[in-house]
Amino acid sequence: MLNHIQALLPQTSLRIAAAQAQPISGDVTGNIARTVELTALAADAGAKLVVFPEKFLTGYEPDLIAGDPAKYAFDAHDARLEPIRDICRQREIAVIVGAATRGERGLHISSLVFSRSGAQLDSYHKQYLYSSETRIYQPGTQGRMLELDGWRLALGVCYDSGFAEHARHAAVNGAHAYLVSALFSVQTGYHQSRIWFPARAFDNTMYALLSNHVGTTGGWATCGASAIWSPSGDVIAQASREREEVITALLDPAVLADVRERETMLADFRERDEAVHAIRYNEAHYPSGDSL
Repeated sequence: MLNHIQALLPQTSLRIAAAQAQPISGDVTGNIARTVELTALAADAGAKLVVFPEKFLTGYEPDLIAGDPAKYAFDAHDARLEPIRDICRQREIAVIVGAATRGERGLHISSLVFSRSGAQLDSYHKQYLYSSETRIYQPGTQGRMLELDGWRLALGVCYDSGFAEHARHAAVNGAHAYLVSALFSVQTGYHQSRIWFPARAFDNTMYALLSNHVGTTGGWATCGASAIWSPSGDVIAQASREREEVITALLDPAVLADVRERETMLADFRERDEAVHAIRYNEAHYPSGDSL
């Protein structure tokens, strides 16, 4: 099993970025413009993908979104998103940005996905909703895997990362990195994130990224500190607690291979899972990954 996992590893390095900023409540045009500006900064730093916080395009703002979903939630063909598509094409960088979306089942908390060619791909919908979110939003029913230069990248949104099985299912489906858009608060969020993300990274021997807000949004004072963790659970890049900024880190296939050779938890889990069919996460089914 270990040899099988090693054979699936990427062959080239990949630089990714986390952007943290404070959205302007309800200002979709302004927040999209800020997304474009920070995406350009990420591209200047050599990143091929940048991740933004949860519901960044409107601010967290549940009541605002629920009061006028036609204005504050998005669909796949929303013309307002064209500036993001343009910067992706111009700078050949992929973008993951948080927004509320409208669908047949109602409203979702989602990660919008834009490829390096500017194509808007299927969104990921948050699967584990915080208790206060359940009155407005519907949970997603499957995971989301993307492929970029041989790297398999699984998506999550905020509270998803608190459930170990969410990241584990991504890993057993071949993820090399776990990318999470979030809102972590000053009150408890910093403590949570510094427990959850090293654990998600090390338990699954994969890179993990958190993109968090700064300032206040939706009534929450946020704690910033967006970060990227190595497959051994160590912080390799971290933003401040209060400033808007973009951080980057290089995903290194040699590091990934070395950690997975020394720390065999993922291989041992997969071997047990496939041998006795003891653990299944059908609610988090992963379709084939889309190429960015």
